[in-house]
Amino acid sequence: MSAIDSVLLVTNPLSGQGRGLTAATTARARFAERGVDVTEVQGETAADSARLVREAVSGGNRPDAVVCAGGDGLVCLILQALAGTDVPLGLVPGGTGNDLARELGIPDDDAVAAADIVLGGRTRSIDLGTVESGMVTAEYGGPLRFATVTGTGFDARVTLRANRMRRPKGSLRYTFAALAELAGGLAVPYRIELSGAPGESGDTVVETDAVMVAVGNTRTYGGGMMICPDATVDDGLLDLTVVGVMSRLEMLRMLPALSSGKRIDHPAVTQYRAATITLTAPNAPVTADGDPAGALPATFRALPAAQQILVP
Repeated sequence: MSAIDSVLLVTNPLSGQGRGLTAATTARARFAERGVDVTEVQGETAADSARLVREAVSGGNRPDAVVCAGGDGLVCLILQALAGTDVPLGLVPGGTGNDLARELGIPDDDAVAAADIVLGGRTRSIDLGTVESGMVTAEYGGPLRFATVTGTGFDARVTLRANRMRRPKGSLRYTFAALAELAGGLAVPYRIELSGAPGESGDTVVETDAVMVAVGNTRTYGGGMMICPDATVDDGLLDLTVVGVMSRLEMLRMLPALSSGKRIDHPAVTQYRAATITLTAPNAPVTADGDPAGALPATFRALPAAQQILVP
């Protein structure tokens, strides 16, 4: 528990078709009502917002917490700025997916309740994951931190398409984007290298054709899609879900269950767990917390207890 007397409120007004701005307005009023000093950050670009947060938490008069009023993409942005500090992160969900908030039991439809969780000052240490690739290093100057799930292959293409769509709103965008992506190619050859797997003394290499391979620090992405059903946010490991070769008809049958948050039980689906995962596949884009994160080949690492989050 820690006293929260000052917060840095970071907003993305475009999150969730305006939900981020509404959430920020409600949270700001709640903080003011409780006598908390609020400084707002709303950069002209994502890089500008990250710079402003980094400056605020590295100075002598840093806030008691940084609060994200937006979605998982904004959270990912803030995580880069908080790296190497002990400043806790608060969540006032206002995005499309809000998967990290849902994982931690933070309401995504009540900004007042979410703000009260911040004011409660109760923190929990959670793991993060990192993505390392040539493209990511060039853009970020080092590994990219993520909190929820990275997708590669089909699901990454779906996410990138959904991000470009304006309708429908909410998680239905992912379903429509998936249907559109089914018209393209499906399985590609993957090389999967696992290190630090429970019960394994050495490294494991798996070579297989797969439609998509997801690396999860949490169970869901895309607004509740249960892609890594056994992932735990504080076990020091990353979960890996491999969706192997299947027909378009089988994919069509699987997508509704995935979209509704049900566990996927299919002979072509395999799960692994490891501390470090290296994936190689041709023409496979990568997304992290719903935003672009380069392409394969890439290495993913678990960072145990890397971030303090304000939780119920």
